[in-house]
Amino acid sequence: MPILSEIYVYPVKSLAGIRVAHWPVDHKGLLYDRKWMLIDSDRQFLSQRRLPKMALIKTCIADQQLILSAPNQADLALPLQALDGDDIEVVVWHDRCIAKTCGDNADAWLSDFLQTDCRLVYQTDDDIRKVDPNYALDSDQTSFSDGFPFLIVSENSLNALNQAMPLAIDMIRFRPNLVVADCDSYAEDTWRRLTINDIGFRLPKPCSRCSVPTIDPLTAETGKEPLTTLNRLRKWQNKVYFGQNALHDKPGSLSVGQTVLIDEIGEPQPPLSPP
Repeated sequence: MPILSEIYVYPVKSLAGIRVAHWPVDHKGLLYDRKWMLIDSDRQFLSQRRLPKMALIKTCIADQQLILSAPNQADLALPLQALDGDDIEVVVWHDRCIAKTCGDNADAWLSDFLQTDCRLVYQTDDDIRKVDPNYALDSDQTSFSDGFPFLIVSENSLNALNQAMPLAIDMIRFRPNLVVADCDSYAEDTWRRLTINDIGFRLPKPCSRCSVPTIDPLTAETGKEPLTTLNRLRKWQNKVYFGQNALHDKPGSLSVGQTVLIDEIGEPQPPLSPP
């Protein structure tokens, strides 16, 4: 029986995530997941695709604060529930959202470490960012994720990929939210509906991968893997795929070790045979 083996929360889009044993789920996904985001002078979101050094900024949630840490920098602490900040329109891919600024100190701290002008913003609880209606219900929401509130990957998918590569990489390269153990490699390609702790999940779309998995999260150096191997094994319609995007039906909580009930399966997405 598949089980939930790892949970990851990414408070700030494209910064390092937090591995947790249990975590609340609200209507937008894991609580605080991608609630904050860096933007450039054009108010476009920033990510490791453009600034690999973002991988070196660690995040922590403690004492009702978001704490950012980076090499040779004093920690930056921000309130989880900020009551001020200016409204600002920001762009996440094709979506325009209203966010709030986090203040000059946060902007200076991040700009100094990344050596580029940037600002930190957060999504208020009242702001609604809907998921692509081609794959979601009208009620589905997300925060500043690329498009979906959850990314699900199985442990054995990574094991199979590592066996096919000249090096072994860690799951964190793929930035999943939920990792599932005790199932076949790429079993998640066939999952359409599943339940964990009475929360229903829909898996409408496989996750196409960009260059971020090639960035070593410990050094921010970029290599060729795993994209070279994914291009050989997991390519479809000129994109490579690893993991499944997911939507959830209601709030609740998740804990490592919980059973993953596979409620519905279908043809593999993408339509690839397991290597």
